[in-house]
Amino acid sequence: MDQKPTIIMLPKIGSSDLGYISVGENSKNIPFDIKRVYWTYYTPQDVTRGGHAHLILKQVIVAVSGIITFTTEDLNGNKQEFILDSPDKGLFIPEKIWRDIKFSHSAVLLCLASEKYTEDDYIRDYEIFSKLKDERKNS
Repeated sequence: MDQKPTIIMLPKIGSSDLGYISVGENSKNIPFDIKRVYWTYYTPQDVTRGGHAHLILKQVIVAVSGIITFTTEDLNGNKQEFILDSPDKGLFIPEKIWRDIKFSHSAVLLCLASEKYTEDDYIRDYEIFSKLKDERKNS
């Protein structure tokens, strides 16, 4: 069964006068075991990042600061837009989902990843991703 990109609401514990904490836990509200964590920051708002898919990697992405907009496309050609505008909102991205990412000024992206980094997992050429879509249609 194909998984689709989905917004995951993370627990928001605290109050406006004391502050908040949100928690992601392996196989509880994060649908995989976390093997890597990374974050991006100081990305100019006029730059589009992403432009890739992963063969096996799954991710949950959180905008811990600012606003981050994801445009995704699956192997069936379904496109969706997700706006991450709160640190208690995560975006689950399963494998084989193309994504383009736009950042607001001073946005910080936190990624919880299902796998350690390997360049071989990346699909960086949209034409190769399109061939996967075509293979899926023909199977």
